Amino acid sequence: MSTEENVNVIIVSAALQGHINPTLRFARRLISRGVHVTIISTELARDRMLKHSVSKNTDSYFHNQEMHFEFFSDGLSLDFDREKDMKTSINSLFTIGSKNLSTLITNLTKHQNYSCIIADPFIYSAIYIAADLGIPSALLWMQPCALYSISYRYFYNIDSFPNLEDPNEKLQLPGLPLLEVRHLPSYLLPATPLHIRQVMIETTKAWDKVKWVFVISFYELEKETIESMNSLAPIYPIGPLVSEFLLGEKEQDAISMNMWNVDVSCLEWLDTRPSSSVIYISFGSIIVLSQKQVDNIANALKNSNKSFLWVIKPPEKGSEDDAAKLPQGFLEETKGKGMVVTWSYQEKVLMHPAVACFLTHCGWNSMLETVTAGVPVIAYPKWLDQPTNTKIIVEKFKNGVVMNYEEDGVASVEEIERCIEEVMEGPGAEEMRNNALELKDAARKALQEGGSSDKNINQFVNDLKNVSTSS
Repeated sequence: MSTEENVNVIIVSAALQGHINPTLRFARRLISRGVHVTIISTELARDRMLKHSVSKNTDSYFHNQEMHFEFFSDGLSLDFDREKDMKTSINSLFTIGSKNLSTLITNLTKHQNYSCIIADPFIYSAIYIAADLGIPSALLWMQPCALYSISYRYFYNIDSFPNLEDPNEKLQLPGLPLLEVRHLPSYLLPATPLHIRQVMIETTKAWDKVKWVFVISFYELEKETIESMNSLAPIYPIGPLVSEFLLGEKEQDAISMNMWNVDVSCLEWLDTRPSSSVIYISFGSIIVLSQKQVDNIANALKNSNKSFLWVIKPPEKGSEDDAAKLPQGFLEETKGKGMVVTWSYQEKVLMHPAVACFLTHCGWNSMLETVTAGVPVIAYPKWLDQPTNTKIIVEKFKNGVVMNYEEDGVASVEEIERCIEEVMEGPGAEEMRNNALELKDAARKALQEGGSSDKNINQFVNDLKNVSTSS
């Protein structure tokens, strides 16, 4: 397909690292097939990309012939702490932000015809804007197919659910393993703050208006779930939307978002470590650990006598005094064995031969990255999609172990030591490594020519071409 055929799409993304980066990677796959892409996000996204991008050509990347960026105000200043006051930030995005987004898209359509508007689930208003303008829309689901299936069946009353107050209640849903309530996404549970639950209620109302549902997973990872949804709301996996580096493809000098500056010195440090000797530890950009949990992890690492690379993100502005700190003397006692950084280039870390396993919160992007890298997992899920991700990946494919924790949500020193031992040297360690490598092979094949995700992207582009021809 050539750009002369004038196939243009808009992708609207939330200003979150775990949303912007998959969006950019999907956009590049569309561009490689001749589609022109306009990416829209909030001004906060532009600010973060300019501050912490690993690309040297960020500003010029916003303006090129194939991909164009537009930004709108969510109604809050750039220095407003959205993570600390999530309720205010959500309300502002869905009121002031939605109006600004509508104005922006409407103005864009006065000068250009668009074949599709692809919406982030957190900015569902884009689906309604597309409907008002008579433009076909799609949903770009940023979590596994399993979560889409569970949410669809719950909010559309397709299947009956047990008492969600009891975490041990069991339920069996089509295409999924036997679950307990504690495995469900936390936004379904009664303890979830209303403003977070309301986001899901409102976004699911818009789902019946979209023509396509794209998921950043891949068929071989969730085939039973995908097939179970065919008669309800077909899902089209287009992932894993990880970096070209992880997929073994040629890297591009492409923009990406990082919440904080990347410390590249950790890659040089890994070069000094033996093969499969380092425990990599990171809990993503949102999870905040308690002081007790930080202490327990530190003590377990010290007791294990294993090499480690630990990412401890900087505290939020204004919360420095409350942030958990490493135990006194820890860095000195582990000098030569471990390294602590504030942020890493995670995909390059996971692909480094020195890395033996990944202690992770099991956020979906981290899961896809470790699956594609072929690295075994120590799973420590906390909330949102993480318990479900652990159930459908780690427990199903046996590419790691699940960490148990006490009633206070904290894993003990002994439990952390058990998991480290089991993944690195236990009787099942070799099987976990082999299972992880099988997943790596499947992930890469999905996006290769003729792979399951590659076919879905090609079909979408053909559909867009037909829309453009008929309009």
